[in-house]
Amino acid sequence: MSKDQQGNALFAREHAEPNERNNPVPWLLGLVAASLCVWGVSYFLLDPDLAPATASPSQSSPAAPKAQAAPPVAADGAQIFASRCASCHQATGAGLPGVFPPLAGSEFANGEPSTVARILLLGIKGAVTVKGTTYNGLMPPFGQQLSDAEIAAVASYVRANFGNKSPAVTPEVVKAERAKLGNRSTPLAGAAELQAQH
Repeated sequence: MSKDQQGNALFAREHAEPNERNNPVPWLLGLVAASLCVWGVSYFLLDPDLAPATASPSQSSPAAPKAQAAPPVAADGAQIFASRCASCHQATGAGLPGVFPPLAGSEFANGEPSTVARILLLGIKGAVTVKGTTYNGLMPPFGQQLSDAEIAAVASYVRANFGNKSPAVTPEVVKAERAKLGNRSTPLAGAAELQAQH
């Protein structure tokens, strides 16, 4: 045997080739997986809220109580004001001097309910004088984003807070103003257009 063959034989004896072994999944792990599958299926089949309906509504028992529709949640004027109006008019309703008009003591906020509804539905662009100061800006419209009840809620919130003591605006007033405005989408042209409509 040559020296190279002896070295190879020695190497093979000390560093044997690795063998693959067949290691089956432990039976305990298989049992746990099967138990979880059975539990999951039974959870969905036995839970009455999640079980598929097997009988059509016409076959249901007349004595079975019918699910009552949840009453509609009243719109929260304070929450709508905080999310949509406070960034400009401030949380105190004082506005920003020379930039955004105040709502506290505002002639428009405390004026006719239909005027407030119209401003909220269409927005207003142009010169507006509030408490003796003229503001020339743009208030965005909310008619496409808020329902009649939501506009009434935020208008009522403004008219009852920040020192204001005006009566609430009803959804019916907002609905009537929305109907009068029809498909109009352009903002009101400042205080001049508001006063001309009265």
